[in-house]
Amino acid sequence: MAATSTDKLEAGTVSSYDRKSEIKAFDDSKTGVQGLVENGVTKVPLMFYCENSNLNDGVTSASNSKISIPIIDLTGIHDDPILRDHVVGKVRYACEKWGFFQVINHGIPTHVLDEMIKGTCRFHHQDAKARKEYYTRKVSRKVAYLSYYTLFEDPSADWRDTLAFSLAPHPPEAEEFPAVCRFVIIVILLLLLSALAHVRT
Repeated sequence: MAATSTDKLEAGTVSSYDRKSEIKAFDDSKTGVQGLVENGVTKVPLMFYCENSNLNDGVTSASNSKISIPIIDLTGIHDDPILRDHVVGKVRYACEKWGFFQVINHGIPTHVLDEMIKGTCRFHHQDAKARKEYYTRKVSRKVAYLSYYTLFEDPSADWRDTLAFSLAPHPPEAEEFPAVCRFVIIVILLLLLSALAHVRT
């Protein structure tokens, strides 16, 4: 990775910085942000900087301070077909307009959710060689470890690593999930499938 001064970037005087090469080297390492940390990076690499952004622009404006993630409440969906249809509509809207949503009253115990977080941490903290087996930016892979899919297209990289699962139309086989978090992933999927069994069009 290029070791260029961020002061020069902020001053607009970096002329020899090759962003594409830095992104390619990052992607080729197949170790993500966790790999940067493991290799002792002491400064955030330039590829993560967004040159033309002002973090204060509109951050506290009235229009965006009231934005909230769509919340899908599964309470009573098994007993009330009208409510079920309403929830299906909310899920459809959230998927089409937001791309994500939060589910509440799904019936998954807190200790299982906590174990999912621990399992994800175990994945990211295991040896880089083990993580590399799952590294890809191909959307066709059912289990993928990556920084994020649009790494080469976005104006600045995101400081994150992702462990992603593609569950539709056909979920991965059990052995495709990483061993360090396989059991809890399967438990959560079974609980979610049970909770959502009646939420279909």
